[in-house]
Amino acid sequence: MGFHTGDDAAVYQLTDDLCVIQTVDFFPPIVDDAYDYGAIAAVNALSDIYAMGGKPILALNIVCFPEDVDVAILGRILQGGSDVAVEAGVLIAGGHTVKDAEPKYGMAVTGIIAPKDIVTNAGAKPGDTLVLTKPIGTGIISTAGKAGIADPAYVAAAVKAMRTSNKPASEAMVAVGINSATDITGFGLLAHLGGMMKASGTTARVSMAAVPLLPGVRELADRAFSGGTRRNHEAAAKVVRWHDELTIEDQLILCDAQTSGGLVLSVANDKADALLAELTARGVTGVVIGDVVASLGVEIEAGL
Repeated sequence: MGFHTGDDAAVYQLTDDLCVIQTVDFFPPIVDDAYDYGAIAAVNALSDIYAMGGKPILALNIVCFPEDVDVAILGRILQGGSDVAVEAGVLIAGGHTVKDAEPKYGMAVTGIIAPKDIVTNAGAKPGDTLVLTKPIGTGIISTAGKAGIADPAYVAAAVKAMRTSNKPASEAMVAVGINSATDITGFGLLAHLGGMMKASGTTARVSMAAVPLLPGVRELADRAFSGGTRRNHEAAAKVVRWHDELTIEDQLILCDAQTSGGLVLSVANDKADALLAELTARGVTGVVIGDVVASLGVEIEAGL
């Protein structure tokens, strides 16, 4: 696996029954608390491995940090990342640090998987059911939080979602056997799903009413869209056919730039109930947000 389908991670085959998975991700703080920031960044970095159905085993820290900021803050960031890694059974084997005006943190992660178990973003089939494993809206809530207009309860719910690992969802999809998967991060739900459809040669039909939203997203939707979300919306014109009943706010929510979002799973219709049950058994709330059909000339049709 490489660049040709824009998959979540690179996969390199070592032997007949073993592959390594490689990915990297890091970003500036999106929350005020240093520990939460480190934990979210680590969960986000591990997510690409889980989206492929793999097991992360090794990580290297990537750090950019200002000289004039208390190094104890960096300690809290790294502690958050370390605790996530320990919980995931991942060894942090070192890393690299550079001086920068703005803090940034993340990880390069190595995982393993058997060739037969690889889940790609290119396997969605007409008739599949689309399941989302986390509510969206972290971009809106984070932007509102920075502006001081978000209820603290909304911010807390977003932080909890971003700190929630995709490991249980990954284990559920592997146990049931699905056709395709991808994780939802900075390009938003529709762009990541659109990438899956483009790679698979299919079209997704998404129901806005079915997409789960974090608390406060509707309330803040007209005041807290980030620049990344607006760029996502502009790019969506190439891949999305918007139905007339959707408002601009609806469209922007579906394009909201996520951090450490959930997985979108494309599963054969006759396995959908089994997948939902498997997710529930692992403490994950899976929600059906649409289905897959043969190519309609666009990657996504979005309506109510």
